[in-house]
Amino acid sequence: MPTADPDGRTYGGAELGAKDLVDEPELVQLLSPEGRRIDHPRYSLDIGPDALRGLYRDMVLTRRFDAEAVTLQRQGELGLWASLLGQEAAQIGSGRATRPDDYVFPCYREHGVAWTRGVDPLKLLGMFRGVNHGGWDPNENNFHLYTIVIGPPLLHAAGYAMGVLADGADTAVLSYFGDGASSQGDVAEAFTFASVHNAPVVFFCQNNQWAISTPTERQTRVPIHRRAAGWGFPGVRVDGNDVLACLAVTRDALERARSGQGPMLIEALTYRMGAHATSDDPTRYREDAERREWEAKDPILRLERHLTQEGHADDAFYAEVAEEGERLARRIREGVRAMPDPDSAAMFRHVYADGHELVEEEQKRFADYQASFEEGN
Repeated sequence: MPTADPDGRTYGGAELGAKDLVDEPELVQLLSPEGRRIDHPRYSLDIGPDALRGLYRDMVLTRRFDAEAVTLQRQGELGLWASLLGQEAAQIGSGRATRPDDYVFPCYREHGVAWTRGVDPLKLLGMFRGVNHGGWDPNENNFHLYTIVIGPPLLHAAGYAMGVLADGADTAVLSYFGDGASSQGDVAEAFTFASVHNAPVVFFCQNNQWAISTPTERQTRVPIHRRAAGWGFPGVRVDGNDVLACLAVTRDALERARSGQGPMLIEALTYRMGAHATSDDPTRYREDAERREWEAKDPILRLERHLTQEGHADDAFYAEVAEEGERLARRIREGVRAMPDPDSAAMFRHVYADGHELVEEEQKRFADYQASFEEGN
């Protein structure tokens, strides 16, 4: 008989939930929330104290830069900002797994990945201030420009990887997307092309639980990484708040791609601590208790606990990193304020090749509006 889901929709046949379709998925974890190292039979990681401190520094500086960008937006210096708060481990771990000759295709929240690729954080802010259409040369760091539309980066990555394959280069491609983007047709198309061409690409999904106000369970009936099976390539779910697990799994997947074994899907289970973007108010659609639950799994605190427990870092080290973060924030603040104001008239140009009477009228009206402020002074 037809059965109804919690929203009252009916389906023919027996009732099927996600747990009926697949077994409870394994979560790759190398560092517990309490800071304890965990052995994994498939993904091992031999990493020394210096490298651990480096990962901690990466995450702290990225978070401090991100917080400064949010503040600058609130002060009217940026038009918008998409914070990565809570996703530092997923981004730093996966980014540090790449080699210089690998190519990375981000979406618009991958500020930590940009840091690992050597992109100056200040260059990330030009587009959000409206003074340019990107801010950096993608070929300098093999890090593509941000793509605000959430599906196309995977198509770009699949196409690039197909070109890499044709050239016979020893290079892997890494592409980022979110749980919300997993519902886009572009993602399915990218999976298809990557699969049938055995392209050397790794698709990295940051499942931060919310696509703006839509929870993950409204995007998929099964865990996202399980979708890879339908395209004939493997998928794995990793603890996205565990920087060591993200590093180990992504490094393995990229090496697999370079060796001719084709694409792979990584689902990093993490959480968006803040708003989707500075125009969003998450208190309208999610509970504070949920955030508090995830705060206990904070990626930076997790690694800090491990460093302290193992005697790899002390208060002097943490203070030094914190001060470095403040210096970075000051440089970012001064650099953004030194940027020119956006050319507001630019939005009227190139709308029509030969001009348009209505657009010209709107441009004059806007210019008069701006002039009224100057007259008032």
